[in-house]
Amino acid sequence: MKAAIYDKFQGPISIHNVPYPTPEKHGVVIKVEATGLCRSDWHGWMGHDPDITLPHVPGHELAGTVEQTGSEVKLWEEGDRVTLPFVCGCGSCPQCASGNHQVCDHQFQPGFTHWGSFAEYVSIHYADINIVKLPDEIDFVTAASLGCRFITSFRAIVVQGKVAAGQWVAVHGCGGVGLSAIMIANAMGANVIAIDINNEKLELAKSVGAIATVNVTENENVVEMVKKYSDGGVHVSIDALGSQETCFNSISNLRKRGKHIQVGLMVAGNNHPEIPMDKVLANELEILGSHGMQAHQYQPIFEMIKAGKLSPEKLVNSTISLEESCTYLPNMNSFKENGVAVINTF
Repeated sequence: MKAAIYDKFQGPISIHNVPYPTPEKHGVVIKVEATGLCRSDWHGWMGHDPDITLPHVPGHELAGTVEQTGSEVKLWEEGDRVTLPFVCGCGSCPQCASGNHQVCDHQFQPGFTHWGSFAEYVSIHYADINIVKLPDEIDFVTAASLGCRFITSFRAIVVQGKVAAGQWVAVHGCGGVGLSAIMIANAMGANVIAIDINNEKLELAKSVGAIATVNVTENENVVEMVKKYSDGGVHVSIDALGSQETCFNSISNLRKRGKHIQVGLMVAGNNHPEIPMDKVLANELEILGSHGMQAHQYQPIFEMIKAGKLSPEKLVNSTISLEESCTYLPNMNSFKENGVAVINTF
């Protein structure tokens, strides 16, 4: 089968013919119909993820059809249309037993802990726990765009943030994660402020639900601008990028008893940011992380998509070929792409 592979961090990515995967006894092999390109894939290519061993096939936002099943798989058959979260659980550790597969003690992540979906086929372990059946109304490209960005943002806004109608929400960074968070917060009835360095992305943010925007390059004090729009500070703030600056600003622009939610990965020197702990203490702020979402929690998203309350397909800016991903992925840190790119030609 064809796969996009790199054998050196920050090195060239090229298409190779590699052996077809075989399913584990508890797993399946999925024929990949679509897979998203995510900044997390770029972090992996840069060498920021310790789980990756070389040579490596990236890709973790996928949708497709079940091609083969292992001997112990009970819930899935060949031909089933499926997707899955980017963090998969083992099903037997204390975290999984409590329903929190997204922080499984033995988690595996396609595209990180083993070869991923920038390929014609991918092997997924513990299929009965981690695979999600796709409704007929949702196509493969849309399902792939849910991947890690949309579902992580959904859990951040709805479960961790408990965003309610009428509240103010700030979203720092308008890439795929940020735009997803904006759309979801708007669907929940919140007033959303979008923050980014790119006016085109801010215009896209307004088109999916932001009522106010702040361009970091045009405003000396981002925090004060957010507080001005929100009459003293936001109830919930999302760092959707993952930098020391966005993390600090996200905490600082909260009103009393507000919640900061870290969604953007904190890597490459950003993993120990400065935090305004004096404000956390005095204003009783909450600092929360949000790391993916469990497979068994997808149904509310599907229902909101089918009802027209969420339209993740609007975030898909381009569909490309597997070959094009070889040049696309190394350039993801340029922040030139508005929205989400999905591979759908193999």
